[in-house]
Amino acid sequence: MSKNQAYTEKKTWTVGRVIKRIVFILLSVILSIVLIISIAGGIFAYNNLHYDENDMKKVWKAGYTEKQKTLPSGTILNYAESADEKGEKTPLLLIHGQEMAWEDYARVLPTLADTYHVYAVDCHGHGSSSHDPAFYTCAKMTGDLVAFIETVIRKPCVVSGHSSGGILTANIAATAPQDVLGIVLEDPPFFSVQPEEMQNTFVWKDGFEIMHQFLGSGEKYFTPYYYKNGYMWKMFQGLEAFPAATAKEYTEKNGAECKKIWYMPYSWTHGLLYVDEYDFQFAETFYNGTWLEGLSQEDILRNINCPCTYIKAKASYGDDGVLYAANDEDDAAKVVSLISGCKKVETASSDHDIHFVYARQFIEIMEDFHNELTK
Repeated sequence: MSKNQAYTEKKTWTVGRVIKRIVFILLSVILSIVLIISIAGGIFAYNNLHYDENDMKKVWKAGYTEKQKTLPSGTILNYAESADEKGEKTPLLLIHGQEMAWEDYARVLPTLADTYHVYAVDCHGHGSSSHDPAFYTCAKMTGDLVAFIETVIRKPCVVSGHSSGGILTANIAATAPQDVLGIVLEDPPFFSVQPEEMQNTFVWKDGFEIMHQFLGSGEKYFTPYYYKNGYMWKMFQGLEAFPAATAKEYTEKNGAECKKIWYMPYSWTHGLLYVDEYDFQFAETFYNGTWLEGLSQEDILRNINCPCTYIKAKASYGDDGVLYAANDEDDAAKVVSLISGCKKVETASSDHDIHFVYARQFIEIMEDFHNELTK
């Protein structure tokens, strides 16, 4: 073999080794990326399917118990209560919003129990409380919640309500001031709660209107209907077919609502977490305007004479001009002007479920409120 041949073979062999090494490195990198993506995807999917379970474990560990109370009206209110062995903590009544349940407060309940003796109720038509349309009005629900304070809590308390629960909270303070130490209103939809006030809002287009249509559709399960017809999902321009198909397959296989989807961020599906315990006839009272029948929003707010903090989610609008918030800034200013001495706190986004999205901020607000009451 000549020197040139030997050199050529050695060079070829060296190049071959380099190529093999490069291929090996590339394959290793690709496999590592695939592994990382698979692990991340697995964690993402697991969190979407189980995100609420860890929160609830902390609630039970903090000493909460679930109970029920039959009220003089004959209705049953289901509720969770924190431990207060010495009976020295300030009582706090939490009233959730539309389509939710007391468990929606899970992220804040353990820490709130350090300061308050907490009572978190299921509203009428929600959770394990009575599902009786005869009681689906603000006035009757207020009466039952006042009865709950007087027969279960049995002393004046702080009341905090979210969304429609915020309107209930305000009405409790206005009609039963002797039972209320102070109130925290968490993004209540004042002046954006009657049908004529809600026509250009997200909650109307993606909530009450769709729920009304569902009641007349003959469909058994809401979740596949919602994914197929909801205002929010229509903005995905055809992609809504995927969650609609997933939900339909789940309901047909399991005979239950599809409350979670593994590939959907849980923040997108959280509003459906308690849908299987929700009476859509409750939503119908907002669609037809009977929930506030006989009441004036202005009068409710004017008659509040206790310490009040009003938490307002930032108002934002879609490209089509639809309001993505409980109410706009003008209506929020009206709320503040009608409540004597009302303190307003704003959040950084239009996320409505503030105690869920901004749990730390909500806790701080509640702790500050307690400090102001007791100083």
